[in-house]
Amino acid sequence: MKERHFFRKAAAAAAFTSTLVSWFLRPGREHQEEIAVLSAVDYAHRGLHDAKAGIPENSLAAFRRAAEQGFGMELDVHLTKDGEFVVIHDHDTVRMTGYVGKVEEMTLAELRGLKLADTDEPIPTFREVLDCVDGKVPLLIEIKPLRYNMEELTEKVCTALAEYKGPYCIECFDPRVVALLRRNHPEIVRGQLLMYLHKNNEFSQPAVVDFSLRNLLTNFWTRPDFIAYHFPEKKNLTLRLCRKLFHVWELDWTVTDETQYQAVKQDGCTAIFEQFIPKC
Repeated sequence: MKERHFFRKAAAAAAFTSTLVSWFLRPGREHQEEIAVLSAVDYAHRGLHDAKAGIPENSLAAFRRAAEQGFGMELDVHLTKDGEFVVIHDHDTVRMTGYVGKVEEMTLAELRGLKLADTDEPIPTFREVLDCVDGKVPLLIEIKPLRYNMEELTEKVCTALAEYKGPYCIECFDPRVVALLRRNHPEIVRGQLLMYLHKNNEFSQPAVVDFSLRNLLTNFWTRPDFIAYHFPEKKNLTLRLCRKLFHVWELDWTVTDETQYQAVKQDGCTAIFEQFIPKC
């Protein structure tokens, strides 16, 4: 009798644990038709750029090239000092323009006076990118907020997309942005962007936040429609469990050669790639 009682308690505990884990990890399930379209292509990281050919990252030339070759494209959006929004990866302008400045502390006019990587390509506005792509291929839009402009940037991006006719989705490292999308714009396909932050010396998040994020423990709050995970860390146990239980759409970044690309495709995932053109 004691043995039977023990096994009943163990089974109940296991069932409770399984239910709790499932509740925490469960992604969103409302956008399967849109995801079928979005997952049909791989994504050129910051556009199909090629520095040697004079095509800088996050430039209109890089986005045109990706669209011409049928690839989706990943891009990064920041808010300027005067409330406009531009497409550039870093929060500062040094690496891409040589000018020492902060994107969020500069006006659109100041930023437009800079050129990308010693070319004639300007820093594009988000609306220019939308006009350039014009729905030809899917967009993977990363919102790059600072704490004080998170809501404003998110809302402005969503407003600009309201009249856009092509396929797109939005991702962010900050789960608060993903939660904002869930609450205010549930019609938009939203994703959680993830990596081992401390291990990669990225951001100044407390260790507990890093642990919670990389193990998808904010899913209960954000219910992301997809997970974009750092390729070297894609074997994360919690991610594998989420894939197995819920078949969540997984994108892997940044894939930099054909061997990595084939590994991603064999795992049934979508690649965010750069430095080469995949043999699709």
